[in-house]
Amino acid sequence: MNHRYTKHYTRDEARALLPEIRRWLAELNCQRAEVERCDQRLNGMNRAGQDTGGDTVNHWIRALAGMQQMLTEFQRREIVLKDLARGLVDFPAIIGGREVFLCWEADEADIEFWHDLDAGFGGRAELE
Repeated sequence: MNHRYTKHYTRDEARALLPEIRRWLAELNCQRAEVERCDQRLNGMNRAGQDTGGDTVNHWIRALAGMQQMLTEFQRREIVLKDLARGLVDFPAIIGGREVFLCWEADEADIEFWHDLDAGFGGRAELE
């Protein structure tokens, strides 16, 4: 059978990663906020006709690199980050012989839902 993902998580495996994923999401959101702050400063400098080099650009580059590093952690494990602001994450899994996603959102205490690969959040069903 052909699968889109090479790694498939059991509920317990995905559960075990939640503390780490919470840290990654927090770090990503901090880095994203820093990128946005730098973007605003750089845009203001451009409008004012000022030179846009120096510390602001360096902070912007470091924040982007930090985001890329965190995103690589998700990618390396084949965990799909669907929505950073909501902390919506999907773990590839096999349920009833079908490849699906275990679905988790940052405000949820546990992994309690799954959905078909193409269904998305609206197609979530409760795990048994």
